[in-house]
Amino acid sequence: MRHRKRGKTLSRTRPAREALIRDLVSNLIMAEKIKTTLAKARVLRPRVERLVTLARQGTVTARRRCRESVRTEHATKKLIEVLAPRYRGRAGGYTRTVRIGQRRGDGAEMVLITFV
Repeated sequence: MRHRKRGKTLSRTRPAREALIRDLVSNLIMAEKIKTTLAKARVLRPRVERLVTLARQGTVTARRRCRESVRTEHATKKLIEVLAPRYRGRAGGYTRTVRIGQRRGDGAEMVLITFV
């Protein structure tokens, strides 16, 4: 039983799952839209939203905390200098998830996750 177990495992070990999520976050920040499965998008969305909210503060501490989650300087710089000012007046809901059908190989529900 999975009582009191939070989060999705995505059929991966913890290090592999963390690396996957970190890469998805970086890719979404750099490309501003990515195509992925619904399960991965559901895990990705709250992480990205928290990072944008954190980046809006614009402090050195916020930059360092973003850098810990994203792990690439280019993505951190874009997050702080481009995305944070864009959403300065918005109170959340920075991403949009649009279903685009099923993947041909295994029938997984595919989505397009973009910044609003």
